[in-house]
Amino acid sequence: MFKSFLGFLVTGAALGIFFQYLFADNFGKSPFFSLNKGSLTRSTPEPPPSTDSSPRSPNVEWIGRDLKVLVQNTFDTARETGAGIVDLLPKKVDSAAPSPSPTPTDGRDTYGQPASRSLGKESDPTRSPVSPSPEPIDTKVAPKPIASPRSTPADRPISRQKQPIRGIYLSRYQITNNADEQTIRERVRFYRSRGFNTIVQGVWGNGCTMYDSEVSARILGYRSCPNEFNDRWLDWLLDEAHKQGMQVHAYFEKGIKIDKNSPIYERAIARKWLVPGVDRTYAGIEHYVLDVEVPEIARLFPEIVAEFVRKYPTIDAVQWDDYLGYHAELPGQVDRTEKLTRFARKMIASMKKANPSVSFDICHHNPYWAKKYFDADWQKWGIDRVFIQAYNDDNYRQELEYARQYSGIAITDRQLQHLPELVKNPKIKNIFVFPFSSDPENVANLASTKLKTP
Repeated sequence: MFKSFLGFLVTGAALGIFFQYLFADNFGKSPFFSLNKGSLTRSTPEPPPSTDSSPRSPNVEWIGRDLKVLVQNTFDTARETGAGIVDLLPKKVDSAAPSPSPTPTDGRDTYGQPASRSLGKESDPTRSPVSPSPEPIDTKVAPKPIASPRSTPADRPISRQKQPIRGIYLSRYQITNNADEQTIRERVRFYRSRGFNTIVQGVWGNGCTMYDSEVSARILGYRSCPNEFNDRWLDWLLDEAHKQGMQVHAYFEKGIKIDKNSPIYERAIARKWLVPGVDRTYAGIEHYVLDVEVPEIARLFPEIVAEFVRKYPTIDAVQWDDYLGYHAELPGQVDRTEKLTRFARKMIASMKKANPSVSFDICHHNPYWAKKYFDADWQKWGIDRVFIQAYNDDNYRQELEYARQYSGIAITDRQLQHLPELVKNPKIKNIFVFPFSSDPENVANLASTKLKTP
């Protein structure tokens, strides 16, 4: 008797899902199911976009496949969890997540990147890309929605700064050429006078540190980058910033990527530290990506971030960006999501053990794009704060929705026109400006009046 009743319920659920697909107002907004805590997941891939202009043109083959998976998952989940069949019936999602940012169409190159950009006296073309668009988005079919953001550790108040962050990125090249104490302190005061209360300062890039590192010497063979810089530059910057009531975030530029100019390039080739292929996220710029499962690399970053926060215990945060990821266009179409998650969690745990007062942050693509195109499922990494890159005006409003859900937003100097509305928006907690196409001091001058609320 019970088995008959159970079969009746399953048949009813399957028919319900079939008609829900068939008569939905918009097939692109059909329900999305999650396996979390007893609900159901569609484990089949997404159907190709419909060429029919009708909003109700479901693909019968895909519906049948979904129903088969649904029924099987129902029995499997009930058997594994002990839940009742009724408890496992899917619940409709009200709306799809915002679309990921497409490539800007400014005629520069495939990914909207110039060949290089000015950063003071030197140029560093190796900056995180504007969100790439490997596949065009069909406006008739909403992109696959993502789950709502999982709860993450609350933004931790830091005694030196209670107000929302207004930050500016400074490349590691800003302290080269042996910049002296007076120069560094004057720069800090300059950015404070322009309305910024946070400096995101590059301390690592292209496979080397901009400070003396025992870990780097032991694993990489170099104590620091070959650039000329004063050994105490970061001590002076931290001291002056904290006197001015500012924060300093240590920026690990370029993350796990290097180019042929890296001091460790030849060693990385010889010791097989790199994943196969060349990362061409930028047109005309070739990067090589360190394999985080190689034992030396797996040790390097957890040890180096721990060393850094012990060496500079008053640093307010450590920040990584979208260079903590493997671009989807690398050869072989290897899914490295799980290995990157294990690596990131280990690195964060190592840093927290060394200095639990330091925030571990990332500035990355929205979660949909980060996972799909960079194998970076950062929602599972255990990070403290996430700042969403919104470097593309074509999809700025959608990215703004993501930024409201997380810890803030990062824009470039091409989008300074958005600053006044961002400053007045109570749901945007923190704002970062990346000097993409101009000297950072010039960008600070341009942003100054826009950072002030009327």
